[in-house]
Amino acid sequence: MAGSIGGPPSIYPTLLYADAKAAIRQLTEAFGFTELSVYEGEDGTVLHAELAQGNGAVMLGSKGRGGVFDAAMKSAGTTGVYVVVDDVDAHHQRAVEHGAEILMPPTDQDYGSRDYMARDLEGNVWSFGTYAPALGS
Repeated sequence: MAGSIGGPPSIYPTLLYADAKAAIRQLTEAFGFTELSVYEGEDGTVLHAELAQGNGAVMLGSKGRGGVFDAAMKSAGTTGVYVVVDDVDAHHQRAVEHGAEILMPPTDQDYGSRDYMARDLEGNVWSFGTYAPALGS
């Protein structure tokens, strides 16, 4: 079953971008995501893309392409996503080297995590850190 403990994730943050191709470049180059798939329309619009990080993934596409999801997201605000990484400082350095806007440098948290926060090209907030809550028993 998808999402079972130890199985594939059952939650995939899904974002729409005015410039989905630029978003894919930033997420892969600055934040270390791996491109799994990109489906484009005849006009080059990103209809659907999947990017992986660790054992999780995000789905994204272009704004303004029509459809129910595009209409539902039209007035939505930015999104915040938390991604677990092994080496926060190295991950942060990579993001800085690729010009990502850093909102908070690597910081040790009271609850035991070390994380940093960045904003992508269209305002979504990405937190990267060591906090990985245990699911199930």
